[in-house]
Amino acid sequence: MSYEVVLAEKYDLTDLVEEISIEESLEEIACRASLQLAVTANLPTVAPGQAIRISGTPYGSTGKTDLLNPGLVWECSSTNNGSKRLSLTAYDRTIYLAKSEDERLLPAGQTASQRLRAYAKDWSIPIGTLPDTRILLARSVKRRQSIFSMVQEDLRETADKGGDMYRPRMSASGLELVRIGGNSTIWELETLEEVTQLRTLEGAVTQVKVLGNSGSDKKLSPVLALVKGETEKYGTLQKVIQDCKIESVAEAKEAAKNMLMGMQETFTVTAPDINTIRAGDKVRLNGLDLFVTSVKHRLGTPGHMELELAGEAKVRRDWCG
Repeated sequence: MSYEVVLAEKYDLTDLVEEISIEESLEEIACRASLQLAVTANLPTVAPGQAIRISGTPYGSTGKTDLLNPGLVWECSSTNNGSKRLSLTAYDRTIYLAKSEDERLLPAGQTASQRLRAYAKDWSIPIGTLPDTRILLARSVKRRQSIFSMVQEDLRETADKGGDMYRPRMSASGLELVRIGGNSTIWELETLEEVTQLRTLEGAVTQVKVLGNSGSDKKLSPVLALVKGETEKYGTLQKVIQDCKIESVAEAKEAAKNMLMGMQETFTVTAPDINTIRAGDKVRLNGLDLFVTSVKHRLGTPGHMELELAGEAKVRRDWCG
């Protein structure tokens, strides 16, 4: 196996590993690894809370790269049906932002990257590369909710107001913000085991109405913008947006434009593993530029991967929705 698993930066578990899978999606912040180990006399005590690192040879390259680092053992379970095995679930350390709740009053004029830096500092998560997301956010009162949902609200508002889409991602150097579709290496998916294509009008939005706040229960809210898409082709499927963070007609039109979506097309791909593909990366399939919305790597020699793919318009709509 061309992979290395190290527990607590002390115990090399590589020879005991029978299966490894690593998965992540745009809907979650933390990367999750599932491992099955053979239990032998050489296996040290493994318990939740311990550090774990998974590294491997990048597809088409040499040397080793981190696939989960820093990781955290989250759950352990053992079975014995003649031969004993230990199953582990591990996450990267952004799991603390997903599992922790707080309440915040955030002033206007901050950017999503500034707010992420503050969240990470309060949870003692080191910071890596944080680009300037540039878009100034509105004042926000975040009632009891997970830190991850706060981060998502900030990134959604950034995209709603015309900024780029960013995804938090943990690396060995710390918590980073990665622009969705901004990967430098774009893989062409050529050797495929199975491809499923889905086209549907379920979830389509062809017209968006953006409302302001009426300030009264006796009259309707004012309409800030009414933006039409493919109503002639698919009929009128309207969505209404009312968000106190939208402060101008221009912002209302931008938010409405992001919500428009006619026929939705997605792909599910099973293929030989390219172990460095991450959720949020851009790939090419049959000449189409598509974004990875979720990925599961079944590591091995050979390995396999399962990808969920969608076009940029659908990813942006789901991201901003």
